[in-house]
Amino acid sequence: MSRPRPFLRPAAQGFTVTLLVALAGCGLSSSRETAEPAAAAAKPELQHEIAPAPSQVKRMVVPAPVGSLRVASDTAVADYRSEPREQYEKLPDNPIHSVAETPVSTFSVDVDTGSYANVRRFLNQGSLPPEGAVRLEEMVNYFPYTYALPTDGSPFGVTTEVAPSPWNPHTRLLRIGIKASDRAVADLAPANLVFLVDVSGSMDRREGLPLVKSTLKLLVDQLRDQDRVSLVVYAGESRVVLKPTSGRDKAKIRNAIDQLNAGGSTAGASGIELAYQMARESFIDKGINRILLATDGDFNVGISDFDSLKQMAVDQRKSGVSLTTLGFGVDNYNEHLMEQLADAGDGNYAYIDNLLEARKVLVDQLSSTLAVVARDVKLQVEFNPAQVSEYRLLGYENRVLKREDFNNDKVDAGEIGAGHTVTALYEIVPKGEQGWLEPLRYASPQPKQEGKAGELAMLRVRYKPAEGGSSRLIEHPIAGAQGEGKASDDLRFSAAVAAFAQQLKGEGRYTGSMSLKDTAQLARSARGDDPFGLRAEFVQMVELAQSLTPEVKHGS
Repeated sequence: MSRPRPFLRPAAQGFTVTLLVALAGCGLSSSRETAEPAAAAAKPELQHEIAPAPSQVKRMVVPAPVGSLRVASDTAVADYRSEPREQYEKLPDNPIHSVAETPVSTFSVDVDTGSYANVRRFLNQGSLPPEGAVRLEEMVNYFPYTYALPTDGSPFGVTTEVAPSPWNPHTRLLRIGIKASDRAVADLAPANLVFLVDVSGSMDRREGLPLVKSTLKLLVDQLRDQDRVSLVVYAGESRVVLKPTSGRDKAKIRNAIDQLNAGGSTAGASGIELAYQMARESFIDKGINRILLATDGDFNVGISDFDSLKQMAVDQRKSGVSLTTLGFGVDNYNEHLMEQLADAGDGNYAYIDNLLEARKVLVDQLSSTLAVVARDVKLQVEFNPAQVSEYRLLGYENRVLKREDFNNDKVDAGEIGAGHTVTALYEIVPKGEQGWLEPLRYASPQPKQEGKAGELAMLRVRYKPAEGGSSRLIEHPIAGAQGEGKASDDLRFSAAVAAFAQQLKGEGRYTGSMSLKDTAQLARSARGDDPFGLRAEFVQMVELAQSLTPEVKHGS
């Protein structure tokens, strides 16, 4: 399946870029620290599953409710050279909450989109993704939506909408949208970018270093004279390939990229340390200082345990240098590490499965990738028990915060870049409708709330300005007189993406009898204005999943 060509912005003129190339190898075994959901108990499980070649193993699908997919073992179409051992983290689903008991939901924003591109890679290869590869919020946030821009001096605008759920007649979907003001690349501050690129033996494949090199050249085309680039490589050891070089010297930078070759083991930690060193040496005060790590995450020399690598990123972000991760590769890909390193390093995570995705991240959305407009952005929703009886947050399982974390400026949260949109979906049960939970026998009646009874919920957004300082608060009441009219195309389409994510993860208990065919029809009817062709591509992905899952396909 060919991907529709996205709209291309005019090329910009200049940044400071340090390109660090990692010469990596194989194998990371680790545990992960995650935020604790208010009602959670299950311990995160790290998945090590991926598809052997189709000639070796047949695909097995465990019977599941109609509208859900449950994969026991995946079948790949590529002729891999080694035993597949990709690493994913399987998190427990967010629990259902009773508003009478837990009226407040708090979580950190997430602008990552890597899960969507990775899921697309699996489907294009002819296999369904492991459950841990599917993160609902990253799939929903892959797409642009029409949200209100800021009008009050804050860095972003807030939009809310409520409409009937497409998979449950008794529930509603509450959509919360945040939109940051965009900036032209030419208007960005001078950039000191450190590319840390993995050129180890594990990257010696078409989806590895060759794609990385093509990706870097796309970024080089966007550099301005005031930008600088440094290129560092690591394998068994790390070294500087190109010292800080002005963006005007594009031929010199491209030549350095062309000389890169893969081979050797993977001393990833030493490469990261050298990347931060280079970033500090070329630090631009009030500029953009960022490392872009391009790797499969397969570290096997030096510091390789997950907690130490993550703590390194946490410690280094205090220097004013952020870390973005760009994932490449197949069969040994450590997605668990890539996603969490970006989180710890105050950056974002994207998976690059083809050159068009590289262009989307590093050309079309370059301002969003590089320029931060708000830091430590947290969302909190307080539901009105007079209007809502139950709710569940769709996705964001590894971003859930404790209620008291919302007002604690020492608790880290996500960053929002220029032009970024963030979407969050809640499935809610209106008062009087049938919910998931049995009513409590001894529950106390809710007191009347004069002047507030008509509100569905109160949305609070807390953030720190990009330049630093104490956090600021935005409050946005959500009116209760919503949810009965026709939903917007944006809400209907995001609902289709959320349904698909749940179906891929086998969550048929929530999506009920809604099949993949229903999901494709909903997405097709809600495509609306689709200038990039991304929504049309999504419909094709759902149809691919249908063809890979006969019992779901025919059970529609």
